Amino acid sequence: MKRIKYIFPILSISLVLASCHRDELNPQSQTSVTNTTAFATLGRIQAQVQGLYGALKSGSLYGGRYQVSGDVKADNFINETNNLITEQDVWVGNPTNSATAIVNMWSAAYLSINNANLFIDGMNATGTKITGATLGAQYIAEAKVVRALSYLALMQFYAQPYIAGGTNKGVPLRTSGIAGPGFSTLARAPEDSVYGLILQDLNDAEAALPASQGTGINSIRATKGTAIAVKTRVYLWMQRYTDVITEANKIVTASAPFTTPAGFGITYSLQSDVTKVFASPYATSENILNLPMSAGTGDAPGTQNSLASYFSPTSKVATGGVGTGEFSLNANGVISDVNWKATDSRRKFILSSLTGTKKWLNKYTAPSPYTDYPPVIRYAEVLLNLAEARARSVGGVDAQATALLNAIRQRSDATTTFAPASNAELITDIMQERNIEFLGEGIRNSDLVRLKSTIPAKGSAVAKNFGDGGYIWPISATELSLNTACTDN
Repeated sequence: MKRIKYIFPILSISLVLASCHRDELNPQSQTSVTNTTAFATLGRIQAQVQGLYGALKSGSLYGGRYQVSGDVKADNFINETNNLITEQDVWVGNPTNSATAIVNMWSAAYLSINNANLFIDGMNATGTKITGATLGAQYIAEAKVVRALSYLALMQFYAQPYIAGGTNKGVPLRTSGIAGPGFSTLARAPEDSVYGLILQDLNDAEAALPASQGTGINSIRATKGTAIAVKTRVYLWMQRYTDVITEANKIVTASAPFTTPAGFGITYSLQSDVTKVFASPYATSENILNLPMSAGTGDAPGTQNSLASYFSPTSKVATGGVGTGEFSLNANGVISDVNWKATDSRRKFILSSLTGTKKWLNKYTAPSPYTDYPPVIRYAEVLLNLAEARARSVGGVDAQATALLNAIRQRSDATTTFAPASNAELITDIMQERNIEFLGEGIRNSDLVRLKSTIPAKGSAVAKNFGDGGYIWPISATELSLNTACTDN
């Protein structure tokens, strides 16, 4: 597989992102170029495009912590280390404004947004003259996908779920690049405004991106299908179920075997073996977007950020463990589902301790420096997004929703066929299948919060209901100190 090493853009970072430490901004460019010449050559522009993904794959964002927080904040894991740096407070549900996870994800997301804004500004000013209109539009579209994903992460953790009204306070909406101090003051925009930008960015990206970036690159660079897939996630979060169906139908056939309709330009489909999705080269027909890591200097998630280090035990605790064992699996969580059979191939991701009864998730298996490619979105999610949207909007025991659900289950467990007797049972089955399929991928918390569902108790951590402190995160202390117009949750 051809691999692209992402580097960070060469443009300067604003004061509003001061909570990012310089040593976290790796890998760093070895060339210093002023803003006036940053878009002077095609090579410099292409390096900045790669740098957009470099910011997105920060260990504090989609390179690790987004997925970790999205799972440990929910109900399937038990904290083993009581370490605030590695999200014990997120697990309990009481992180403060200055907590590591709260400050670092906010900072990383706005760094990613600012990089995208600076790039879009520069392309509109001079860059497109170098690239030509078509290629320039494609590069801008990639920046918009990165910006949309970054804002979506912020909204999922720091804002009320859309179901609560859609007009509550979102996050500061920054759409122009900041290359120097003096631009910190900006109030939180209404949720509708933030989602409006997210969807506009994704619609623009769908129009300008190619269906295929090329063999070996399609799963690590945004394509038309990436924009569509992410829209199904956004619309599901917003409970706009007919829009989920409209978008998913662009890349999902009406009947099994579910794949991309003919003529789309790229083929998405489920892998027959789910373990292949999480193994090198991470470029299957199911991997819509993941983020490449390597052992090169600054090109791994970094200390206390990586997926394997959090979820996998040490080799002394369980055979095959490669991590530090921060979180074991909750015995009362999804692994206790008696309908999730021992013969289901997804059970291969679960390790048992050499002594005792503890279980561990070993979906990510690359040892230190932990170079597993963190998943952002895959085709299985699109199928289950479509299944849920149909179940919730069409009503009854929808045949296509049931078929989509069975496609996911039977890929890993050919002995089970769902035959729900009611719409309520169908929805319950879909939600539990999501819980099983995406274990350790950061989706569980958003599945609970977007429906205002209770986050169940686990271990010593009490349940969190909608409206309780910690149900959504407080605003970063760094943002509040720099931005006097921003208010806390």
